[in-house]
Amino acid sequence: MKVIRQIGSLAFVAGLFIVIFAGVPWHVLVEDDPVIPWWLRIAVFCLLGGILVVLLTVALEQRKFKSLTEAPLPAESEAGVLLMNSTEIPGRQTREILGLVQGHTVFAIWLGKDLSAIVRLILGGELTEYTEMMGRARAVATNRMMAKAVEMGADAIINVRYMTTSVVGSAAELLAYGTAVKLSE
Repeated sequence: MKVIRQIGSLAFVAGLFIVIFAGVPWHVLVEDDPVIPWWLRIAVFCLLGGILVVLLTVALEQRKFKSLTEAPLPAESEAGVLLMNSTEIPGRQTREILGLVQGHTVFAIWLGKDLSAIVRLILGGELTEYTEMMGRARAVATNRMMAKAVEMGADAIINVRYMTTSVVGSAAELLAYGTAVKLSE
């Protein structure tokens, strides 16, 4: 799917450059000739077709990804890893510090939700589109962090923290990190 999307992107960029840097000057030079040359038609089809291919591949990938991210976060007992935002676990001793574990993701919402959030920004109220986006991002980042802790053989992750930054537009990066530890029985 990634290769198809890259081909679509290349077709779009090639078509765009041909239309802008060859088609526009051609039109200016021979504006009285109504016949559009074959190379300009192909460039326009590449431009439009490239956009269509990219949109379709992204939509298909999002359908797959959405089904994965809609799964609820596993309970700590299911994952076998206890999450704590403190440095100590009451009633348990840290036997071994395994090291830093982190989970990372970058999320964005589609333009339709972005526009409705802008309207809500003007009128006031909770921006539920962004709330849902950040909730999903937090779940994905936490799951990735917990999976790394399980790979290391950790019993718990202590001092869990979340950090978020804006990447571009309405895209946000979310990082979940903590210290993976083994606990004494």
